[in-house]
Amino acid sequence: MTDADIRFYFDPVCPFAWMTSKWVRMVAAQRDYTVDWRFISLRLINSGIDYDSHFPAGYEEGHASGLRLLRVAARVRAEHGRTAVGSFYQAVSSEIFDAPGAAQLAPATRGSRAFVEPLLARAGLPARLADALDDTRCVDEIRAEGDEGLSLTGRDVGTPIIHFSPPEGTAFFGPVISRLPDPEDAVRLWDYVTGLAGFPGFAELKRSLRERPQLRSFGVDPGTAGAEEDWHAGSRKPAS
Repeated sequence: MTDADIRFYFDPVCPFAWMTSKWVRMVAAQRDYTVDWRFISLRLINSGIDYDSHFPAGYEEGHASGLRLLRVAARVRAEHGRTAVGSFYQAVSSEIFDAPGAAQLAPATRGSRAFVEPLLARAGLPARLADALDDTRCVDEIRAEGDEGLSLTGRDVGTPIIHFSPPEGTAFFGPVISRLPDPEDAVRLWDYVTGLAGFPGFAELKRSLRERPQLRSFGVDPGTAGAEEDWHAGSRKPAS
């Protein structure tokens, strides 16, 4: 899918990438866009960081589980093509963030074979692809794809990264959204974002204060607003 309208770089354990991906899927359905789902590993891009001093407890294990899931995604792409990656991503991350009991799902569980196999089946893929959870041979491929995304934005960003109208178009981190818009607002937001992306010289529009995303994993039900927190430098603190 080299001629996709959008390249979307994701880590399956990033809640904001997941929320943005749901919005992108809404827009793609209405505008008949194609999306090339690409990899960026939070664990790999933070490989030189001391997790204990930079992140809250549990982040390293959480990011490691994301890398395990990306290994499976890489195997999915190699054997079943790029379109199948989107189906796998949707099955896995909807279970991580939107399923009942998501708030109690431990990182060790979501990186396990028992977790992945039924989700592969849900995506119409063979359970044997879960063998890739422990296959480190694709790590260089995942790292290179993440570096590709970062080469388009600069390295001081997180996930997701969206590359608009590749290969010549602009790429940006985000947009970071905490609520899923309704279909009409989804397209309007898309037009605003692509308008900025298409403006020569535009680089950044940012605030680190965010609502907790409207996901069951954060204890936020659809239709309600999550508590506002400061997500400075990848960790979050309640706003004072």
